Amino acid sequence: MHRHRWQQAWYPVAFLKDLDPARPTPFTLLGEDLVLWFDRETQHWRAFADVCPHRLVPLSDGRLNEAGQLECPYHGWSFSGNGECTAIPQAPEGSSIGQRSHCRSYATASAQGLLFVFSGDPALASDQPLPVVPELEEPGWVVQDTFRDLPMDALTLLENVLDASHVPFTHHATVGRRENAAPVELDLLSFGPEGFTGLWQEGPRRGKLGSQHTRFIAPGLMWHDLTAKGFARILTVVYATPTRPGECRLIARFPFQFASPWPARLLQLRPQWLQHLGNHVVLEDDQLFLHWQERVVEQRGGRHGALRGYHLPTKADLYVRALHDWVNRYGGEPFAGHSLPPRQSRSALMERYEAHTRHCRSCSGADRSLRQLQPISWAAAALALLVAAWLGPGPWGLLALVLAAGAGLSGLRIRRWLVELRHGSGLPPRNR
Repeated sequence: MHRHRWQQAWYPVAFLKDLDPARPTPFTLLGEDLVLWFDRETQHWRAFADVCPHRLVPLSDGRLNEAGQLECPYHGWSFSGNGECTAIPQAPEGSSIGQRSHCRSYATASAQGLLFVFSGDPALASDQPLPVVPELEEPGWVVQDTFRDLPMDALTLLENVLDASHVPFTHHATVGRRENAAPVELDLLSFGPEGFTGLWQEGPRRGKLGSQHTRFIAPGLMWHDLTAKGFARILTVVYATPTRPGECRLIARFPFQFASPWPARLLQLRPQWLQHLGNHVVLEDDQLFLHWQERVVEQRGGRHGALRGYHLPTKADLYVRALHDWVNRYGGEPFAGHSLPPRQSRSALMERYEAHTRHCRSCSGADRSLRQLQPISWAAAALALLVAAWLGPGPWGLLALVLAAGAGLSGLRIRRWLVELRHGSGLPPRNR
């Protein structure tokens, strides 16, 4: 039963806006390598096992051929949207194609801007509701989205985001302040196989923002719901999609319903890639020590023994305790019996390009554009310096120097952004 909770569930794998309908995309879900591709015939996204039945090479290295079907890169076998092999170029004309030549297909669905894949038998997919956030069906939301492949287990991520009491300390100088720390009196309102709900009556910042409601939808979705009177209703939505032992994909959404139209307009002026750079800094606040923490948990008996290993004396840990109660009673672990991979170095934990930038349409586009702009800014600075030297002292020469300085500073700023799209500093703002 425990295995069923993870192995027969819907998971978001990507934002639709970040997927390229012209080419196949690899993804790993619960240790199974998948290929995601857009079926032009039905106008639906498909998910297959990322292995050609012929010689077992990854179909994600192939292409979508002229017929709009998935074509293997090795020998050109082609597959339709339902997984049937439609062409074997090496077979004589008129040859029959048997069942063994077909691909394993996974159930998929699109909702709220996300592509979902069902991890189990496709025939059972319709019996399971999609893990969507009903509130987002209401009008008037401004939503900021991000994602990142994290070097931690999905349960480690869920445990962290359910824990509101760490924010003033871990995220001091990003989204928290130490001086806002106070007792966190949580109440559990419901609990069962499908998850739990809770209430923090006082709410964050010593009650200045209002009460916060929390919901955990098993096995991998949680959100906080907070209404700051006179400002906005704010959700913090987190999906933890298990990929491999000790790894998961975080899909995070930050929806706002503002009381005034001006904050929404200001948010929408900010490029998404700049927002993502800020998100990275917050994620890295705790990524460094959570990667280490879960290995200590493993050494001390694993998730099923975590409640004995932890010391949880206050109500601030009520949701953490509820999550582990759910694991022990109903859910189990996504990779039960599998050991965590070796601990990564501090530098490796700060890697951003493979964890996010390469897969994000906004950030990868910014990376390309900034690389083109950087030599232009250096050239403009050099040219302005030459003009200033030629003009000599005087207002026009001074103007040329100012332009040279501006172009040079732009080049430095671009260089810094290019670094930040690839790697974090490893020094959390709380320690600076």
